Amino acid sequence: MAHWLGSQDQLRSEARPGAEDADADADADAEKNLKRRRKGMNSIYCDLLVKNSSQLSTPRPPTMDSTAALRWARRTLKAFEGVGHSPWLHEEVAKRMQERLAFIKLQPSMWVAWEPLRSGLAGVRKIQARYPQAQCHAVATQLSELRLAEQALRRPWWQLARWIRPMFFSEQLPDKPAQMLWANMLLHQSADPEALIAQWHRALAVDGFVMFSCLGPDTLRELRSAYESVGWAAPAHEFTDMHDWGDMLVQAGFAEPVMDMERITLTYESPERLLNELRELGRNLSVHRRHGLRGQRWLAQLKNLLATLAKPDHQGRLVLTFEIIYGHALKPQPRVKLQAVSEIGLDDMRAMLRQNPRIECKA
Repeated sequence: MAHWLGSQDQLRSEARPGAEDADADADADAEKNLKRRRKGMNSIYCDLLVKNSSQLSTPRPPTMDSTAALRWARRTLKAFEGVGHSPWLHEEVAKRMQERLAFIKLQPSMWVAWEPLRSGLAGVRKIQARYPQAQCHAVATQLSELRLAEQALRRPWWQLARWIRPMFFSEQLPDKPAQMLWANMLLHQSADPEALIAQWHRALAVDGFVMFSCLGPDTLRELRSAYESVGWAAPAHEFTDMHDWGDMLVQAGFAEPVMDMERITLTYESPERLLNELRELGRNLSVHRRHGLRGQRWLAQLKNLLATLAKPDHQGRLVLTFEIIYGHALKPQPRVKLQAVSEIGLDDMRAMLRQNPRIECKA
């Protein structure tokens, strides 16, 4: 029933409402409707978002289904409501990424927390504690997600800091540019990462920096090998290499990108615990994934396959590897491209004038 297209009679009646005779024109219209539905057919696990998918400005990451990615972005709110906290791995990565802030001398007076629910609420609180004098602006693309983040992060009314340095929540970029943007474990599940990086660039002031992390290509390598051994399609889409992320940062206008990676090995006592962990982290966004419903028999086969991930050197526990990519980059002074006619934004012009000591800027 997930892929039901309708009968020829129904399609014919849709093509010409009220038509009683099955003439050649009705058959042609019915065939067009049938082809149209087949072209848009998809699994019930991932509703069609043709309008949003057509608005993607850049190529998606390798093998990622943009429709599934957009659908998962809308379902993360339900996933959060089910467990009541951000995924454990996201919080752990946020803690490790925060340690890298010790090497950055710039102390932001304002910073942006991008998608705080998905990036890790505990990590955002630690950044607030690290920069107690800085103003925080939380950005989320969904209003319902924004409200949950506000409930979790806004300080109690009796704390003076709530009134002196209030935390702002919005679905839009802040009006004033920030000195830091924090985006933890988000890029690998974005349907349009280059457009997302461009948004980060617009949110930052000159000499501001972005801190981000995401999953790398070696993630789930044990699970991928197990799926391949039984002839199944990949359990996840291919993750982008850190060098490609560095190229995207430069193309978006960032400078001096610094990338590094590490591998985190997690072990699980049972296939059920492993599956619960993966469901919290995301969904299979690969274009090659199997569509449609799968029953108890397939689930039993999956659990038997997951049991093969047990390693003797880990006390027989199931092992999965996660490659974590960390990166940060600066927003440099804007440069003017030499053209017959060059246009410079007012904010960019002011920034350029302030950098020139021989020119007095009164803008």
